[in-house]
Amino acid sequence: MVGEATPKLAFIGLGAMGYPIAGHLARRYPTLVWNRTPSKAEAHAKEFGSQPVAFAQVAQADILFTCLPTSQEVHEVAERLLPYLRPGTLWIDHTSGEPDLARRTAVRLAERGVSYLDACLSGGVAGAVQGRATVMAGGAPEDFERARPVMATYAAKIVHVGPLGSGHAVKAVNNALLAVNLWALSEGMLALVRQGVDARLALEAINASSGRSNVSENLFGQRVLSREFPNTFALGLLVKDLGICARVLEAAGTPAPMLRQVREFFEVARRELGEVDHTAVARLLERWAGVEMG
Repeated sequence: MVGEATPKLAFIGLGAMGYPIAGHLARRYPTLVWNRTPSKAEAHAKEFGSQPVAFAQVAQADILFTCLPTSQEVHEVAERLLPYLRPGTLWIDHTSGEPDLARRTAVRLAERGVSYLDACLSGGVAGAVQGRATVMAGGAPEDFERARPVMATYAAKIVHVGPLGSGHAVKAVNNALLAVNLWALSEGMLALVRQGVDARLALEAINASSGRSNVSENLFGQRVLSREFPNTFALGLLVKDLGICARVLEAAGTPAPMLRQVREFFEVARRELGEVDHTAVARLLERWAGVEMG
């Protein structure tokens, strides 16, 4: 195994978040990359100096990263790689996924002597590009400590939130709170605009008051009021996360009428709007109200 100061890394999944994250890693460590679309791995190599490889070759790494749409895809990748993996490998999963399935994946990997962290990301594409992502990780403390210096390459905040599955659970609740803030602010702003209030001035006041949130401070002005709605976090992915949150709530058995209801709201929005940016739910509320905020 390569010395701890210079581990060999591998990254699977060069999507909106994975591409820049793997780029930060490749500038610091020898990094193998694999993507379902080979041309994307080749482009990454040209931009960041990573090394595109065949699928099985990622098992040569000391630390292996995945950043895929769902935990099911991570589990399938793990099953395919199982014959090639070496004992002592650390698998860091940046997918926003399912706690229960992550634990099942970890059990399978442990059969090969591979450790696993579910280490969800927050901060959006901008945070990933700037190297200022937030990581919420679940797993054994010793695995977290091994991963921390490598994750510091692209993360400004790294928190070990608990045992396996905890990272996925915290991320799901976090994104449910994003959904609550987005929906509630849209409802409130529509009422204000209908009554003649300037939306930008109302937002300025809210952002200096107790009702502010990341949605009001960053997303609402840049996307809803600007009418740009760049699709950096698809509505369908947020709905997926709300489904995960619902299962976390069910497993906990705690009261959660608001979080359960907001999932229903976003399910309706996805059916009505299709695969748009998550902030475009404001358009659905505008349609219902007959008022446009921007």
